[in-house]
Amino acid sequence: MGVIVPLLLIGVPLLEIAVFVMIGEHLGAAATVALVVLAAVVGIGLLRAQGLATLGRVQASLDQGRLPVAEVFDGLGLLLAGGLLVIPGFATDIVGLLLFIPAVRRALGRWLGRYLVATGRVRVDVTGRGGGRPPPPGHGPVIDGQYEDLTGEDDDENPPTLPPPAGSGR
Repeated sequence: MGVIVPLLLIGVPLLEIAVFVMIGEHLGAAATVALVVLAAVVGIGLLRAQGLATLGRVQASLDQGRLPVAEVFDGLGLLLAGGLLVIPGFATDIVGLLLFIPAVRRALGRWLGRYLVATGRVRVDVTGRGGGRPPPPGHGPVIDGQYEDLTGEDDDENPPTLPPPAGSGR
């Protein structure tokens, strides 16, 4: 996995340059640049329209008391799609346009979910109790935590007292 990012950082720009040259030879420089600008404008428009719709679905899920996991993934996919369309290049534009198709985002989300569960990077709690295990008998949910006494007093020997009210003369 650590090799993929450097390969993408080198490979994607090289691919984009090659595609620019091929398209530029057929259409000319001005038309090639115009297509890149048009793709960015279309990407921003699609991102705005679909992004607002996704925000509405997130709000509806929250109103129903559901975690909007699918909607959040949709939003991330749209954000990635918009970013890819704004980056100059035709290969990234094609991937970006594909991500604007809801069926593509859903398929990618299912694949990513299965991958994360299979690799153990996430656990799916189907019981609703946390961690997929029921609590021990006679116990409710357990919240672990730590605390530090900032008063400097020992609670057993000297219980904390309230200061006298202002203006009481004491």
